[in-house]
Amino acid sequence: MPATGRGARQQPSHDGGDRSRRFENLVAEGLAVPTEGWDFSWFEGRATEARPSWGYAVSLAGRLAGARAALDVQTGGGEVLDFALGRAAPEAPGLAIATEGRPANTAKATALLRPRGVAVVAVGEDEPLPFADAAFDLVSSRHPVRPPWAEIARVLEPGGTYFAQHVGPRSVFELVEHFLGPLPDEVGAARHPDRERAEAEAAGLEIVDLRAERLRVEFHDIAAVVHFLRKVVWMVPGFTVDRYAAPLRSLHERIESEGPFTAHSTRHLVEARRPARSAPSARPVP
Repeated sequence: MPATGRGARQQPSHDGGDRSRRFENLVAEGLAVPTEGWDFSWFEGRATEARPSWGYAVSLAGRLAGARAALDVQTGGGEVLDFALGRAAPEAPGLAIATEGRPANTAKATALLRPRGVAVVAVGEDEPLPFADAAFDLVSSRHPVRPPWAEIARVLEPGGTYFAQHVGPRSVFELVEHFLGPLPDEVGAARHPDRERAEAEAAGLEIVDLRAERLRVEFHDIAAVVHFLRKVVWMVPGFTVDRYAAPLRSLHERIESEGPFTAHSTRHLVEARRPARSAPSARPVP
């Protein structure tokens, strides 16, 4: 979403008009926006999110400038990789490949990244990476659903680096729990950086850097909420407007009367390295 402070808030109508029609019109706006890729520019003026201090896309550009063969996992629509490669040019790696599992995203990423010579390979989130052992000296990912640690370790060459920004625990849970109610502690802890450290180390990687931040998010109207939940599908699994009509309307009324709905995202920066003399993680035998 746009960074905090950009754009002007959409002001609610106080002219005594039909509030029900306003709600329906806003919901229709949120439903009409395409959800492919990770371009969040539509949220300008409707929602804001503070950015982590480390500046992932710019930092990735620096890593790409020093890489020979790079793989971006779960690239979405390829927007972040495209930016980073553009900034890294002309020192961009000679080989760059991206994977993505959602067909609409794969098509969008292919169109965006092909001019940069990047091949986009359709790979499901739970599927093995279709690349040889030790094929890359840099693997990256921005907001993977589940980082495939064993596969990352396997395709990294000895001494190679995994550099990524992950979604952290209980991210935007104020919004999630408005729709789903209070969730068990273990659900919120699923993306905890300590757990991911343990999983990475179990796959044979060494953690070089691990930093976490909690960031303010504001939703200025219900259209932004609808679009966000359609786009980030794991937040409220199975979300539809019909299924969640009552909490949508109550949240709309809250925003209209009190102003923006505030939540908090969590992000962590991960840098891990495959030890120089390690054996690749074995792929499970079918």
